[in-house]
Amino acid sequence: MFRKLVFWIYLIACVVVSTVFPLGLGSGDVPEVNQEVAYFRFDYPPDPATFVFALSDPYKIQQARDILAGEAEPLHVAGEIIKSPVPYNLPWSYHLDPASISFFSQAIEVCDAAIQEVENRLDEACSSFLPGCQWCPWGSRLLEEVTAPLDFIQYFPLMFNE
Repeated sequence: MFRKLVFWIYLIACVVVSTVFPLGLGSGDVPEVNQEVAYFRFDYPPDPATFVFALSDPYKIQQARDILAGEAEPLHVAGEIIKSPVPYNLPWSYHLDPASISFFSQAIEVCDAAIQEVENRLDEACSSFLPGCQWCPWGSRLLEEVTAPLDFIQYFPLMFNE
């Protein structure tokens, strides 16, 4: 019972925060009213984990959609790590700054890491591990466009199976 209460408090807090800061951005980076925001999921095989990021730049949104439609070369995802969670990217404790996201075919090794590795080493990130907070997972594959916030229940199944 206590876990369900904690979950609902967390869920309400996430909805409130995502309403005020829908992209998880700082106060100086709030998108314009009526600006489209699109969310995309990628993975980094062979790890089954997935990661969701947000885009608000119309050019980058179209580029991601073109990659998914097979109308553009399949590229990898890169961006600057922000060490805070956002509701659309659970269960991770970090997200990518939407303004920093780019797509690449080749990058230097120092910014490569798997999704779970970044989570496990988040305290070290932005120093010797992923200098400058730049993350470029070499094996990342853009999988799909998703709606946000995602279904929270899929991330907290134990709370509903008591």
